[in-house]
Amino acid sequence: MARLPYADLSHGPAADLAQRIVAERGSVLHLYQMLLHSAPVAEGWLGYLTAIRQKSSLNGALRELVIMRIAHLNRAPYEADQHAPIALREGLRQDQLDALVLPQVPQALFNDAQRAVLAYTDAMTLSVQVPDAVFAAVKPIFSAQELVELTATIAAYNMVSRFLEALQVHSEDAR
Repeated sequence: MARLPYADLSHGPAADLAQRIVAERGSVLHLYQMLLHSAPVAEGWLGYLTAIRQKSSLNGALRELVIMRIAHLNRAPYEADQHAPIALREGLRQDQLDALVLPQVPQALFNDAQRAVLAYTDAMTLSVQVPDAVFAAVKPIFSAQELVELTATIAAYNMVSRFLEALQVHSEDAR
């Protein structure tokens, strides 16, 4: 159960933004129900995460690979629950998703680009600082724009999981 009650979406700035979220995304997920305690924060978050997920040039399968790995590294089940179906639609396989829960992912399940992205994700998530060798492996795979978007995606979803877990937002919570 979440540490705070979910925001009242029936009036004020929260209601206006909730209507926009429903129009854009179909429903107001638990994450946004919690964020809507602060409409300005929720609005900024929505803009940033929309840019990451829908306006980035980063390949969708790589984006979801990153998100799923972060969810498992940070022990954020809500994030994994929300993104597993998206990851499968974007082309990841179930055996790959299953492997992402392991401390060391089986290298044979992933191609060279995916392995480099996973190493980069692990470094940014677990250590914050990225060793030169890890960056050197990922850099030739991507354009400067894609590398910025990859880095921003990893940073953003670390933010998401930390928010979710600090406030204990979970899929099974009642709305």
